[in-house]
Amino acid sequence: MRLRLGTRGSELARRQAGMVAELAIVAGHEVELVTVVTEGDLRTADTPWGEGVFVGALEAALRRDEIDLAVHSAKDVPIEPEEDLTIAAYPLREDARDALVTRDRAATLDDLPNAASVGTDSPRRSGFLRAVRPDLRIVPLHGNVDTRLRRLDAGEVDALVLAVAGLQRLGRSDRIGLRFDPEIMAPAPGQGALAVQVRAADGAAREAVSAFDDHSTRCAVELERAVLEIAGGGCRAPLGALAWFEGTRLTALASAAAPDGSWRAVHRWEGAAEAASVGAAHLAGALIASGYRKVVPATSAPVA
Repeated sequence: MRLRLGTRGSELARRQAGMVAELAIVAGHEVELVTVVTEGDLRTADTPWGEGVFVGALEAALRRDEIDLAVHSAKDVPIEPEEDLTIAAYPLREDARDALVTRDRAATLDDLPNAASVGTDSPRRSGFLRAVRPDLRIVPLHGNVDTRLRRLDAGEVDALVLAVAGLQRLGRSDRIGLRFDPEIMAPAPGQGALAVQVRAADGAAREAVSAFDDHSTRCAVELERAVLEIAGGGCRAPLGALAWFEGTRLTALASAAAPDGSWRAVHRWEGAAEAASVGAAHLAGALIASGYRKVVPATSAPVA
């Protein structure tokens, strides 16, 4: 089967699409890469990014039958489901953690000087950083990975927090100093995973990508996304979640922090994979009981 695979134009997006294309080729399909310009690609490096800026144009291309598959970073896919589209495959996940990146590869947060500046536009990362280092100065830094690294190397900030998986996919693992313990900085739901989206009615495309839909990754990502869906706040909420298998058992962690670091909560759950929905409800409920909705109201718009 010939598959038209849609991707954003950034280097990271193209590499991620290439990974999916290789999986599809191994499964016996021909692949044509189709570049789709998204709202996120058109914004300047200093423009804040809202929910869905990287996803909407690819979804529109699917609906117009210009592509058969769309490759997203799972963390960027809005929680609210699209009835006419579906995530048909989650390939095997890479490292979900966040990384501390500095010019001298600092190995711990304690290696940063007092009042060091850290570049991130993420309320989640800001909150977790300030919860353990209230002295840090958060600098809203936007743009792709290369843009952020250039600004770090130019001395605009002392450190960055970036996704480990993105750095690895770009061949920039050498820039990683610290890989954050999820107990300290829980990753965004779905971080490190790719999501392959198709039209729900396109049975042929769904079947084509089913060969590389990783069951463990799907279970984990769906639990993490369910925590965010129940707790509320959107994909810019200061909430992290991570699930993983230990043998046949599923373990999950959910954490949230006020963007100013004044409040933080961490909760764990363990159970059978079949009870993942129960685990998601338990974790979301525990966060809410701990005060999460005082920080992010359930009906709030994406946190800027």
